[in-house]
Amino acid sequence: MEGSKKLMNTVLSCADDALAGIVACNPGLQLLQGHRVALRSDLENVEGKVALISGGGSGHEPAHAGYIGKGMLTGVVAGSVFTSPAVGSILAAIRTVRQAGAVGTLLIVKNYTGDRLNFGLALEQARAEGAVVRMVVIGDDSAFTTQKKAGRRGLCGTVLIHKVAGALAEEGVCLNEIVRKVTAVAVAMGTLGVSLSPCSVPGSRPTFQLAEDEFELGLGIHGEAGVRRMKMMPADKIVKLMLDHMTDPSNASHVSLRPGTSVVLMVNNLGGLSYLELSIVAGSAVQYLENRGIHIARAFVGSFMTALEMAGVSLTLLLVDDELLNLIDSETTAVAWPQHARVSVSRKRKERIAPEQYPEEEKFVPAGVPASPKMRLALEAVCSTLLNLQDKLNELDRAAGDGDCGSTHARAARAIQEWLSAKPPPGHPSQLLSALARLLLEKMGGSSGALYGLFLTAAAQPLRINSDLPSWSEAMDAGIEAMKRYGGAAPGDRTMLDSLCAAAEELRALKNPGANLMQVLSKAVQQAEYAAESTRNMEAAAGRASYISSGRLDQPDPGAVAAAAILRAVMEGMLARPM
Repeated sequence: MEGSKKLMNTVLSCADDALAGIVACNPGLQLLQGHRVALRSDLENVEGKVALISGGGSGHEPAHAGYIGKGMLTGVVAGSVFTSPAVGSILAAIRTVRQAGAVGTLLIVKNYTGDRLNFGLALEQARAEGAVVRMVVIGDDSAFTTQKKAGRRGLCGTVLIHKVAGALAEEGVCLNEIVRKVTAVAVAMGTLGVSLSPCSVPGSRPTFQLAEDEFELGLGIHGEAGVRRMKMMPADKIVKLMLDHMTDPSNASHVSLRPGTSVVLMVNNLGGLSYLELSIVAGSAVQYLENRGIHIARAFVGSFMTALEMAGVSLTLLLVDDELLNLIDSETTAVAWPQHARVSVSRKRKERIAPEQYPEEEKFVPAGVPASPKMRLALEAVCSTLLNLQDKLNELDRAAGDGDCGSTHARAARAIQEWLSAKPPPGHPSQLLSALARLLLEKMGGSSGALYGLFLTAAAQPLRINSDLPSWSEAMDAGIEAMKRYGGAAPGDRTMLDSLCAAAEELRALKNPGANLMQVLSKAVQQAEYAAESTRNMEAAAGRASYISSGRLDQPDPGAVAAAAILRAVMEGMLARPM
């Protein structure tokens, strides 16, 4: 049976290879020879203290090896993917920490039958050898509304138990007291997950199937069935559904929340969720809890206990007081424990007032300059031209891009039209170009918006003091130079620069005494159009088109065509008579 694609060497070696990789990249860890066991590399520092051993099946990374370190776990025992670890390896880990001088060993086990059996058997064998060993079984699943005979499943909340127990052990607290305290913590905690997609054990098909428009509520970290399948809905509603379910008093495994309660919130990526989605979920959870008057003492967001590549998220709530919070905040060297801010969190926006926009601009521009009717006519002509060219530019762009060049330019045209309808354009050329740059940066979008914004912003600078004909030539050169500097393209790269640079060559004639603006502009437009047409014979060296085989590029570059069309529209607008 063909399985899902995985980045691995072999199916049989994947658990060993993964653990070896974690140890290889973290000097604070070491392997136990002959066993799939990872330990602190400074075991001598465990002497006289309680050692903490956890583990379970592989596939939940960074659990469990990522939580080895001072202030957390002493060692972990890993099984194959989603399989309980071997009794002999668990026993070997207990013997090793005992040999290192630990005064007792606590086994922290998630509530799954195989883990309970194998860790329990190793415990009994170790006790028969005279070792002081105890075990706590963690079940934090809040999915099922009635108690199951098997009890609550162990989920991401187990990581918080690792942290609390590790802090207590580091302080030198005795074994029985650690057991008493973490047992109390475990009953004040709940976790609930949702999944958008299944996971697949290496070499096997996905563990279950979900329709494209479905998600599953309350599933386990091995793909075990949840409590309900539902149609997709916005993240806010999914988070509300989860937290309502977790805190419903009629739910036998609920977390009891009252206004003023302090909690630790853990937002856990089940493996394949993007961090963009994870942040959205985290924000929704914080807002929900705050709306209920809950104090979020700490929030942890990341991948803490995964289920291979499952696209999903779990939420964990732990009721805390100051004493428990101090244990969670205590130092640890475990690489997977986040370096969190030791302060409460809030959805209330943290905002700083932005500086006044463009406060210096007015200093350089003469006041009271009336708007030029020709400038308005030129802009209106540009807008009409770009709207008429939308389909043509999109068609040209499909060969080398994503087919939206015309739509992007049309969006800019409509934005300029709305702007012209709302208020008169600035009269001074420098102000006009700067205002257009801001408008296009905000409304046009894409790389075209950024490039036109760059061009206009830079072109406005030479026009601040003078707006005579030579200054317009300098403005064109300044705009092109900015596009070359930040866009990375040059003439001959099959971009809009080919048209603009050809026009700029002709516009330098404006620096000659007695230059005729319209004659020079007419030549510039002709050269721009010729350069745009010539791009059909060029090999692209910049932009998306540079990733396309030159054999497939037999049409002019849409950006170059658009730039030439804009220049012609400006000329025609200047020739038009004001109505």
